[in-house]
Amino acid sequence: MKKIYMSRTSRLSLLTSITLALLFLAPPTAQSQPVVEDSVLPLIEAQGLEESRVMEIARMMTDVYGPRLTGSPQLDRASAWAMDQLAEWGVTDSRLEEWGPFGRGWSLERFSFHVTEPNIFLVNSQPKAWSSSTNGPITGEFVVVEIKEESDFARYDGALTGKFVLMSDMREVKPHFEPLATRNTPEDLLKLANAGEPGVGGRRYSEEQIAKYLFDQKVTEFIFSQGAAAIFDSGWKGDLGTVAVGQASVPGSTSMSWYERRSAWHHDAGYVVPQVAVNSEDYNRLYRMVKAGISVKGELDLRAKFHDEDPMEYNVIAEIPGTDPLIGDEIVMFGGHYDSWHAGTGAADNAAGSAVMMEVMRILKNVYGELGRGPRRTLRLALWTGEEQGLLGSRDWVEEHVAVAGDPGQAPKSIGSEYDKISAYYNLDNGAGRIRGIYLQGNEQLRPIFRRWLAPFSDMDASTITVSNATGTDHLSFDAVGVPGFQFIQDSIDYGTRAHHTNMDVYDRLVEDDLKQAATIIASFVYNTSERNEMIPRKDLRHDLVETGTE
Repeated sequence: MKKIYMSRTSRLSLLTSITLALLFLAPPTAQSQPVVEDSVLPLIEAQGLEESRVMEIARMMTDVYGPRLTGSPQLDRASAWAMDQLAEWGVTDSRLEEWGPFGRGWSLERFSFHVTEPNIFLVNSQPKAWSSSTNGPITGEFVVVEIKEESDFARYDGALTGKFVLMSDMREVKPHFEPLATRNTPEDLLKLANAGEPGVGGRRYSEEQIAKYLFDQKVTEFIFSQGAAAIFDSGWKGDLGTVAVGQASVPGSTSMSWYERRSAWHHDAGYVVPQVAVNSEDYNRLYRMVKAGISVKGELDLRAKFHDEDPMEYNVIAEIPGTDPLIGDEIVMFGGHYDSWHAGTGAADNAAGSAVMMEVMRILKNVYGELGRGPRRTLRLALWTGEEQGLLGSRDWVEEHVAVAGDPGQAPKSIGSEYDKISAYYNLDNGAGRIRGIYLQGNEQLRPIFRRWLAPFSDMDASTITVSNATGTDHLSFDAVGVPGFQFIQDSIDYGTRAHHTNMDVYDRLVEDDLKQAATIIASFVYNTSERNEMIPRKDLRHDLVETGTE
């Protein structure tokens, strides 16, 4: 059933009545606290639900300025547009803040791939980022490479020159008896609400996982050394026309440090064998024919451009200055990653989050205009880049301005000028689904605060609070140094099944009512964080090893 929101007039009348009743019934100690949340909420909802611009913002980010691959000219144009749009709304304090070096960028100029023998047919596929060009159409015969252990290398020595290599196994494709798009059920939310306190520590890989990664890299290096013309695989998910695609594999990464490996794709690694991700059904067809002994040939034309003009990359930062004489230099941050992969237009991942956060800035600019004053604390919007390559933009920014992270659960190695200034950072990056609540990141002190802030949105299905950690996106850069950083609980919709990192991540995957709801709720959280007397409580970290000054 479609959610029907109460009109602005109805909500104003209802909330005004509730506010007056609470003021008369409240004890004197409670009356001394300003009820700013209740009195301003109707203004926020009017902007977020009735005067929304979020879909217009998302359309520009995707249809016009998508995709937004880090290091590409298209991302530069998208960043310039975002600052122009903010200025049009009256947010004049916006800027690009550099980080890096990131290395060389990459953009696609032309791509086509089809099978020529035993008969002609098109193949649903996408090139991997940072692949080299083919310098015009090339033809090749397909060969299946099955290297599972060291002894298998010898079977292919000297046999891959000029070949089109099918590198991955077939992926089984089954009928979809379950819906591809889902929302959190009451049982899902109850499980989150009842979750135990999370442990300390980041992601840990088993010895088996590490060994497999290193062996896979060795296989890639071997195929490069054998002079293969191109490499094809079926990606890690996707069927029914969906192609999952990321960056090309680069030789030498097994011997690199993390800081070298994290941007190996973007540094000048010489010629990178063209690499193509293929839809599962088409890949399986090629694989079956080759395994049956049939000669299969194809034609590939890939023209890409590497961009070496500027090795640095840039985050978009915008602010509405705080006006309180005591806390005006303290900061409330909110944002999401602006970059995307290149096969779709980066809609659910993450124009959705970026559009919502730009909309939050627009909402609050207008609300404070109606109130005739500015925010108590400074409001800062951040559109991060390099997230898809490992949270690079937010991590570098935090290291530059806030702190250098220590070991998990430990205080930062060193702190910077804004370590004690940032009250909280709010993030959105789990697709286009509506907000259902918030992750506390193990900070149980915040439950009563966030419970009160979520209370007005129970009719919008947002009431769940979990002590659990959310992983995999830019709030972790803040959480790692002890600054409160949060990701909201969201409905998945078809994020994991269709949109995430695929050619189907396009504007049509967005859900308007969900984005409007998300922008309204986050705007209220940012407002409340700005207006409360105290900063958001922080988790306890060991501070016995902290040093003064940034590294």
